[in-house]
Formats: sequence, C-alpha cells, structure tokens
Amino acid sequence: MPLSEPPDAKPAAPRAESLIEYPCQFPIKVMGTKVEGLVHAITTITLQFDPNFDASTIELRESKGGKYLGVTVTVNATSREQLDELYRTLSTHPMVKVVL
Repeated sequence: MPLSEPPDAKPAAPRAESLIEYPCQFPIKVMGTKVEGLVHAITTITLQFDPNFDASTIELRESKGGKYLGVTVTVNATSREQLDELYRTLSTHPMVKVVL
C-alpha cells in the first residue's frame, strides 16, 4: 500500500518576501573566540560577497572576560541570496561561533 499525505496536509509555505529593500547597508555580527586571525578571516569572507566592503568600518567588542570577540561588519546587501550565502559561509568557518 503506497504512502500518501494525510488529507489535512498543507502545502509548504512559499518563501516569505523579504522586508529588506535592496541594496542597503546591512550589519552582521560575528562572534568567535578571541584568537589571532579571526578578524582577518571574517574580513576575507566578507570581501568575497561585497568586493567594495570597507574594512575600516569593522566594529570590535570584547566579551566581559576577554575570551570572545564580537566583530560587526556592515555590507552592501544586494539580495537575500547574497546575505544567505554570506551567513552560511561565516557560520561554517572554524573560528566562528555565532553569526547574527
């Protein structure tokens, strides 16, 4: 007997329209353990997705105990796909703990 969807199953919801108007300046917060090379790695990845990214705009914030570093990069966001890929790439970097 073949499996079928229950009669009350709803189709997958379509991807919601973005509330962001592109292009725009979009801040991304990246957190990782405060180690040599973290800021350089984040900058290198960001430049792959926004070649005009200005590294002088990076904001750094240490955790209270100094073990972690928050790095805010503000990119020129041109599409949801660009932001999704940037988040995915940053999130999978071994030095990065969290991307917001």
